[in-house]
Amino acid sequence: MTVTTHSDFYEVETFEKYQAQVRNWLYFVAFLIFVMVIVGGATRLTDSGLSITEWKPILGAIPPLNANDWEIALEKYRQIPEYQLINKGMSMEDFKFIYWWEWGHRFLGRFIGLVVFFPLAFFWITGRLESWIKPHLAFLFVLGGLQGFIGWWMVSSGLVERVDVSQYRLATHLTLACIIFAYTFWLARSLATHSNEPVTKLVAILAKLLVLAILIQIFLGALVAGLDAGLAFNDWPTMDGSIIPGDLWIQTPAWINAFENPKTVQFIHRMSAYALLILAILHVVSSLKSHSGITHKRRSIVLLLLIVAQATIGVITLVLQVPLSWGLYHQGGAIVVLGFAIAHWRAIKSAPLQRVV
Repeated sequence: MTVTTHSDFYEVETFEKYQAQVRNWLYFVAFLIFVMVIVGGATRLTDSGLSITEWKPILGAIPPLNANDWEIALEKYRQIPEYQLINKGMSMEDFKFIYWWEWGHRFLGRFIGLVVFFPLAFFWITGRLESWIKPHLAFLFVLGGLQGFIGWWMVSSGLVERVDVSQYRLATHLTLACIIFAYTFWLARSLATHSNEPVTKLVAILAKLLVLAILIQIFLGALVAGLDAGLAFNDWPTMDGSIIPGDLWIQTPAWINAFENPKTVQFIHRMSAYALLILAILHVVSSLKSHSGITHKRRSIVLLLLIVAQATIGVITLVLQVPLSWGLYHQGGAIVVLGFAIAHWRAIKSAPLQRVV
């Protein structure tokens, strides 16, 4: 028999008082990561990512302050292949344009690190965190540091012998950013109150699979971006004039086409989008036909509509040959879809399981 003491009630009441503070802080961190992904997308689409050729985690926060500083920064950029083969003769004003995009991206990363560290330290020291969430928040901070290192690892791949960054490293960088966003949002939703409406096992499994499928789709989209594959074949619903285009597996070994052949990478991204859409439809059908609660059913429909909207934005972006605005809509839309899928899955995790399918 478990005996509940007065101190137990006091502890629960104390943590409940601070839950909203911690939850709102995590929402803010998730929002900043969303902005970071958008700025990162703009940095990529404006070809600004290689404008800063050094990684200085602390001193790098200070931009060039005078004409001499700017000339030194441009001279360093002149040493890399991107300048020599693509941007030779670039004016100082054009260089400043790409520099500020990359500097803003890195500065935002540093700012997020501070927004995570100082409130985390405050909540921890003042006893406002429940024991279960402490290791999760510490791990979140470590992931943020790892992301900064991977960002430089990505940039460094474009400083020697290449005129752009490795698509493998770009995909790793973007996918990890989305995982950190998802993890942050999951923790925030873990501190929220959820409906007690039941959910069936099948609906729960499909909700979890949708989150995984969305992350895979984001990874594939990053490969497309890294290879500029979205600029190559801009017809839809056909691709290069066919439903299934030729020359998908012309490189050897065959598996390398899935990562280095722009046509194959874009084709796989398209097919994965169709698969994701079908999975979302199955999720809605299973929800509506099941004994799951009405809230879960409504959320499954909203998630489907968000995926349809994201797919539509993707098609428009493709047909228009990836203009900056639509490219950012598409990247931002992916984070919105991921965030809603995480919230939906977290609510289902808290719901009682209905065994009847």
